[in-house]
Amino acid sequence: MDLNTTWFVLIGVLFAGYAMLDGFDLGVGALHLFTDTDDERRIMLNAIGPVWDGNEVWLVTGGGALFAAFPNVYATAFSGFYLAFVLLLVALIFRAVAIEFRSKRPGRRWRQSWDVGFSLGSVLSSLLIGVVLGNLAWGVPVDARGEISGSFLGLLHPYALLLGATTVALFTMHGAIYIQMKTEGDLQRKSRLWTRRAIAGFIVCYAATTVATLVSLPHMTERLRNQPWLFSIAALALLAIANVPREIRRGREFRAFLSSCGAIAGLMGLFALGMYPNLIYSHPFPEHSLNIHNAASSPRTLRIMLVIAATGVPLVVAYTASIYWVFRGKVRLDRTSY
Repeated sequence: MDLNTTWFVLIGVLFAGYAMLDGFDLGVGALHLFTDTDDERRIMLNAIGPVWDGNEVWLVTGGGALFAAFPNVYATAFSGFYLAFVLLLVALIFRAVAIEFRSKRPGRRWRQSWDVGFSLGSVLSSLLIGVVLGNLAWGVPVDARGEISGSFLGLLHPYALLLGATTVALFTMHGAIYIQMKTEGDLQRKSRLWTRRAIAGFIVCYAATTVATLVSLPHMTERLRNQPWLFSIAALALLAIANVPREIRRGREFRAFLSSCGAIAGLMGLFALGMYPNLIYSHPFPEHSLNIHNAASSPRTLRIMLVIAATGVPLVVAYTASIYWVFRGKVRLDRTSY
């Protein structure tokens, strides 16, 4: 691979890592209001408490890599999707504040208010991530100067909203499996029901999104049609999705969680294959698309960054792995809990 393609892959890996890790955080938030006891909500918060901030490092790292490797894409995306990204940032900040502030006071109304904020922030974040991905796949009106025209409401077309709903369903399923893996007793029994319902909801959304993509976005499947061996990635993603309910029925939550991670990785891989070599697809003028060649930094910059990434990414992986190892096992409340 050339440097441009290498950085396309590396940025994709960083964002896929974010989706797999922070995805279950957002899913736990989406499920937070489905239980109404204070202890169960505290357990859910403490299930993600040691890891949620580290998970978001992957988003920050991916954004930084995008800025350095493809600055024109970064500039165009953050101007064209400005309001969507601001809303996403507010939602992520608000849910983080809710996690930290929720248990600072014992008052019922105080805690319920932060519970609602945490849940709404999680759902809104998931929805906006899907909407942005939907617009990237559908295409946005990029002019010859590399600027996106249109309004925020123009981003909320049916395909983008469908992908947003699919993302919410996927993260909810991912979060339900994580809660089932990290809890026991009544809350674990509740999470089994949530998992079954979330799996059903995701499969319906996934099927609808697949049909809509095949019918309306031929450019997203062109590479797979030209290189049929790439359908193996789609097959692996489908097998990972199908394995989730199988492992849940057998009571193997950890394997179900790994299958859910594999499904997210496979779906992100299919999205990347559909987009490549474009990073922002222009519709209705494909010749104005920003791709890995016309939007990249200089070769020297990409080479220097590759050396930095070779040092930094393993540190991020090692940090993430160590945190999950330290906080492995079931969640139990104590005096240091949220």
